This record gives sequence, structure tokens and C-alpha cells, in this order.
Amino acid sequence: MSHPILMDCDPGHDDAIALILALSSPELKPLAVTTSAGNQTQEKTLNNALRILTLLNRSDIPVASGAVKPLSRELIIADSVHGESGLDGPELPEPGFAAQSMSAVALMAQKLAESPEPVTLVPTGPLTNIALLLASHPALHAKIERIVLMGGAAGVGNWTPAAEFNIFVDPEAADIVFKSGVPITMCGLDVTHQALILSSDIERMRAINNPVAKCVAELLDFFMIFHQDPKWGFAGAPLHDPCTIAWLLKPELFSSQDCWVGVETSGELTQGMTVVDRYHLTGQAANATVLFDIDREGFVDLLIEALYRYSA
Repeated sequence: MSHPILMDCDPGHDDAIALILALSSPELKPLAVTTSAGNQTQEKTLNNALRILTLLNRSDIPVASGAVKPLSRELIIADSVHGESGLDGPELPEPGFAAQSMSAVALMAQKLAESPEPVTLVPTGPLTNIALLLASHPALHAKIERIVLMGGAAGVGNWTPAAEFNIFVDPEAADIVFKSGVPITMCGLDVTHQALILSSDIERMRAINNPVAKCVAELLDFFMIFHQDPKWGFAGAPLHDPCTIAWLLKPELFSSQDCWVGVETSGELTQGMTVVDRYHLTGQAANATVLFDIDREGFVDLLIEALYRYSA
């Protein structure tokens, strides 16, 4: 039986690839896609989600737009990484269907209430929509099996020295999520920086004869540009967001540790930092399963297998 998921994203090259991986996988049943402002503005991330689903011929999946800004801060976007559209690189189709008239939170709440079994939430952008859902629908917490999120780091950040981008954009939302009591799997930079796609991997994808694989290769061509800056020390481009779906499909590719994770909301130098208590120094009970290592080759093979499915 397919496992029901709700995907909340801010596409974003790696968000798009996470969607493509999830929708290729018979083990997963995406009930809806909701969008947040983050990698680009809400208008652009919504448009990008509709464009990707149109490419995949999945107009059956309802899409809804979420909050246009963080809970209590002004929006920061990552156009330096993802370009003016948020998905610069490939030629994507224009949306072939419209978003729902209801909000992201309303759509997620509806799908949770209707589901006969618990649903996993998969947020790969700032956590604004998820925090609003948790705060406004406490009775639905029991319908959430787990939140598998991309965000945070036990080590250094990628937007500031201390903070990863998704958490930095809306630390107050992240604080609400990590304090919610809902089981969490955290795919932070510690693991996603090991999920590197190399140039040779992109060529393997480009050799697959279907439009989806071609799109992914061209997304990665653009995504590589930012990550080729020598300051990162990367041999390729880290595919952050697909780690969430990969963990759901093949948790054996990862190593993990249950830890207490706190979110810094007011530090002068540490706003958005995720404080990960690996050595149980705080006495706080663990509130997250934190991923630390990945079998890179197994991860790439999983993506390649997914792209071949679109040839059928």
C-alpha cells in the first residue's frame, strides 16, 4: 500500500527534483502539494510547482498557495541560487491547470481530516505553512505520522555561519514545529552536503531518453553554477530536498541519531541556528531523528531509477 504524504515546498531546483522523485515512486501517495515563499516569492514558487506537475502530467494532485512571508519577519529569497524564476535552466511548460482556491493550510487540513491513515508531511522550504497548520489545527496532530523536513544543521550553516537557509528564513515557524511533539526527521546540511551530484551523474541522467530526465539534467546544469564557487569545496552540487524522499523510500541509505533540537530565534549572530544536542548535554528528551550520513552512490542510483520510470 502506498504511504500518504503531503509535500510543502518552495521550488527551487532541488524541491522540483524531490517532487519528481516522489511522484515516480509507487511506495508514496502524494495527496497534495502546497507552496511556501522561500527560494523565490510565493507567486513564483506556486507557478513552479504547477509547471513541474504539468510536466509530469499530474494535474490530479491538488496544489495550493501558502503564506507570502514568514510569521514575523520580512521575506528573504535565494535568487542567487535558483535564478529569477526560481527554476532557471530548462524550458518548462506553462501550468496546464490551476491552483486550488483554498489556502495551503486549509488544503493540508482537509487532506489530513479525510485520510483513513496517518499522513507524513514533507516540507522542503521554510516551515511557515507547517507551523500555521500545527497552530490552527491541534486536533489534527494525531493524523500526522511524522514530519520529514529539509532544514537546519548540527554543524555550520549555508546562509550564515550558524544557520541553514530554510530555518533562517522563518526561525519562529521552525521553533513551533520542533516544539510540536510530532515526530520529526531532520535532513540537515550534515547529510545533504554529502548528497552530491557530480557532472558524471548529470550525464547519466541526460542519457535517459525522456523529457523528465532531460529536465532534471538541465536543472542540475544551472544548480551546479552556484555550487562551483571554490568557497564551498564541493565536487558537485548538493541535492538537499530529495534527501527527504530518499529517506522515506530507503532509510537504509542513511545514518541517524535521535537528538533534542532547539531553534535560535533571537541570537545576534545565531538567528536560525538549529542547536543539535548530540551528546545529551541539555537533559532534554530527543524531539528529532537527525540524519548525518548518506550512501551517495545509492542515493544517485535511486534518482536514476526514478527517472527511468518516466520512460514508460
